[in-house]
Amino acid sequence: MLPTLPRLSALTRLLATPALLAALGIGCLGAALGLDFDRLQQALVSRFGTTQLPLLQEWRGLVDAGRGLSEREKVRRVNDFFNQRIAFDDDYSVWRQSDYWATPVEFMGQRAGDCEDFSIAKYYSLLELGVPLNKLRLVYVKATQQGPYGPVVQAHMVLAYYASPGADPLILDNLDPSIQPASRRGDLAPIFSFNGAGLWQGTGQQSSRSSLSRWQDLLARARSEGFQ
Repeated sequence: MLPTLPRLSALTRLLATPALLAALGIGCLGAALGLDFDRLQQALVSRFGTTQLPLLQEWRGLVDAGRGLSEREKVRRVNDFFNQRIAFDDDYSVWRQSDYWATPVEFMGQRAGDCEDFSIAKYYSLLELGVPLNKLRLVYVKATQQGPYGPVVQAHMVLAYYASPGADPLILDNLDPSIQPASRRGDLAPIFSFNGAGLWQGTGQQSSRSSLSRWQDLLARARSEGFQ
């Protein structure tokens, strides 16, 4: 089961120091991102042309219409929006790179991406809809799936939504489009989780500094596109 919010390991307390968080690019996001839609649109068109402009405009409609909804309904709509409109594909096929974390603009511009891209786009969208930062975590997991020759374990990322600090989080996933509590996702084993405020251990394993470097790079690129 995914960790509850108050539990911090010794490593987490070390990583949560302000100086190190700043160096890693963590702590740069508030409760709402301050969406600059004109800049987002310009960024999309300059890189990908106008083909996916209707998708970006549809996403803006989701954000504009969803601000007054309950958090649970925001979570459902955001999860469905990306799972139903964007295709899963690996980073090499989409970006010709072994591991690339796409901004929401890049994700919509390609209309394809992997598990990190789905999770990041949902995270940004829910922040923009006013869901507090401390209720959201990007979670690296080991996912067990049934393959043709038996179970297969692979690295995966999901987004967790915590309705309250000690709650069983809801899992937003592109492998399983249904939103379920973490306690019902026996196929997922957490490794570590993070958001714009800190990092948490999911198991005793060491967290990846290279992943945090990609997170820092992603934050910088997203700000340049119009996410404040």
